[in-house]
Amino acid sequence: MPNFLVIGAAKAGTTAIFHYLKEHPQIYMSPHKEPRFFALMGEPLNFQGPGDLTRFKFVTDMEAYRELFEGVSTEIAIGEVSPWYLYRPKVAERIKQHLPNAKLIAILRDPVERAYSNFLHASQEGLEPLSDFSEAMLAEPERILNNWSPRWHYKQKGFYYVQLKRYFDQFDHSQIKVYLYDDFKENPLAVLKDIFTFLGVDNTFVPDTSKKHNISKLSRNTTLDLLLRRPNRMKSILKPLLLPGFRKYIKANLNTLNEKEKPQLSPEVRSQFIQEYQEDILKLQELINRDLSKWLEIR
Repeated sequence: MPNFLVIGAAKAGTTAIFHYLKEHPQIYMSPHKEPRFFALMGEPLNFQGPGDLTRFKFVTDMEAYRELFEGVSTEIAIGEVSPWYLYRPKVAERIKQHLPNAKLIAILRDPVERAYSNFLHASQEGLEPLSDFSEAMLAEPERILNNWSPRWHYKQKGFYYVQLKRYFDQFDHSQIKVYLYDDFKENPLAVLKDIFTFLGVDNTFVPDTSKKHNISKLSRNTTLDLLLRRPNRMKSILKPLLLPGFRKYIKANLNTLNEKEKPQLSPEVRSQFIQEYQEDILKLQELINRDLSKWLEIR
């Protein structure tokens, strides 16, 4: 069983952290990224959102979860990454029951930026039905009511105080480490060194941070992008006719937008959502003892 978990948040660098931790010779990471076991154990899989049950593999029983760690040999730290753990309300209690001494790592991102990145990622995959971020946020309550999975809960996943408080109530505070995405983005090696120290492994190890992981991006050729990514009849007809190498070449040359070219949130939209997050952000500041005033800026 693991002795540490990266519990979230989604779209805050957890995929990159998974890969960087995996490089460390004293750390064993579950070969299945995001098993989501403690988020789903004992619950039926009946999510109704686009691609919810076809795009991901879920681990829902204890035996299958244990099998993820059968490859452990001499590693000191044994872990997995499942961002749903931060968001789902019953998880902290379940982890406390089964892994009471586990070390817990959270990385938090400006909740408006996190929600927008989540939206862009779903759009990139051709799964988000709505083209406007504000409309998707307004549709969220109905989606939740209709049992769309947490990947579609763009706004709700940003109330970090409520989510983290469950862990601070269940675990000794020395078992919990909270990082900010901006710190990780600015100096990933410094954050990783601190994580290594927290996990009790060699903190002089330097992973290769030059490779970026799970970056949300949009294509200039939207029609071709959707044709290649979204299930459709034309794709089913053409796929057998295209060599794998050629399909890979097309995908790699969709001419994606760079960071500066991506559509930006308007100050009006940001202001609207900051008002909803403000109370939670102010409480979170006190909980983790970090200045989060930048998250409240209109820009």
